[in-house]
Amino acid sequence: MTPTPLLLLSDHVEGAVHLVTVPDGAPAGGLRRRHLSEHAGFLSLPGGRVACVDDRRGELLVLAPYGPQLVERAVPVAVPAEHLAADPSGRWVAVTTGLGRNTAPWSGLVTVADLSTGDAVRVRTRPGEPGVTVLGPREPLLVLRHREPGALAVHRFAELLAAPPGCPEVTPAGVLPLPGDGHGDAQDPRESRVFAATGEGVHRARRDGDSLVAEAPIPWGAPGPARGWYLRFDPRRRALWSTLRGGPADPLRWPDWTNQAWRHELDTGRTARTDLGPGLVFRLALTRTAGAFARVHPDGDELVLLDDDGTTRRVPLPAMSGAPRRGGTPWEGVQRRAVAASPEADWVAVTRGGHGEVHLVDARTATPADPLRVPTPLHHGGHAVLLPQPGGTGGDLVGR
Repeated sequence: MTPTPLLLLSDHVEGAVHLVTVPDGAPAGGLRRRHLSEHAGFLSLPGGRVACVDDRRGELLVLAPYGPQLVERAVPVAVPAEHLAADPSGRWVAVTTGLGRNTAPWSGLVTVADLSTGDAVRVRTRPGEPGVTVLGPREPLLVLRHREPGALAVHRFAELLAAPPGCPEVTPAGVLPLPGDGHGDAQDPRESRVFAATGEGVHRARRDGDSLVAEAPIPWGAPGPARGWYLRFDPRRRALWSTLRGGPADPLRWPDWTNQAWRHELDTGRTARTDLGPGLVFRLALTRTAGAFARVHPDGDELVLLDDDGTTRRVPLPAMSGAPRRGGTPWEGVQRRAVAASPEADWVAVTRGGHGEVHLVDARTATPADPLRVPTPLHHGGHAVLLPQPGGTGGDLVGR
């Protein structure tokens, strides 16, 4: 019997985690006094499990929603968590630290963990907001994407786990130069390649023993100045996805930002771009047959579904109280939306920040189901993940 799909929701401001069934929204579990890192996001692991970071307690949580208890393991890590990644086996996990509620880089701490034993070690690299991927599964490598100056720094995972106490500074085994504006990471486990989004395009490198070899970047190919601020690997279609943002640099003019869905097929080298409309479009989610994008705009919000055949379908979403407005930024003191989907399913979930409401859409038909409601507001849109089935295939190896 196939388990009922589960949706995991985090209200990181309220300190609540909700687990509900899809599509009826029946409560299936939850946690209180858990303030999960919205930036590090959720990381799907084998066996229908998911990893996330409690930013207040400084713990990496391994959740087992289909198991006998929700929290399977808690491992101490350095916070505030910036990025979270695992190797293809789901055994080796890394957490980098970022700004948190600070205005300048201040922490260079990185935590590496062996989830089979619960062992975790903290080491120190240079302060910043590093992205991370973990190549493996044998003799895993940690790859950190640094900014200003940009670099891909390679560390041997086993050496990091053997580091002494006291958060020692570590020296990378190898470094590849990278533009200083990197933002967005992905990996293709089949080819043991890593990708980093920059203003120039998507830089890529392949593993060669304990080092990386640079390959030609993938250009964005967009007319005019535009770039992707987010990068995602799609294991089902073997493609990279992003959202290209263009238009005025001034965040007060965010309603005039342009947005394009960008998809690059790794095996064919083909790139496709599709207009999504103006406003704020950021993170995306992937269903069995479509890419899903939540677009926020003063003239009306919508869910945009981009089918595999290139067809675009649009589903209106109800307005949010406290939504971003003209003349203000789309980030500070406003409500937003999170979008969640799974490559194994057809449902898309979109949160309605501040309302404690989740809107479900069947991506096959673009048909909405009845909204789900949870007992907290889902401040700032919260965060969400549609959980993979326990016997599902491997998915994205970077926290989203």
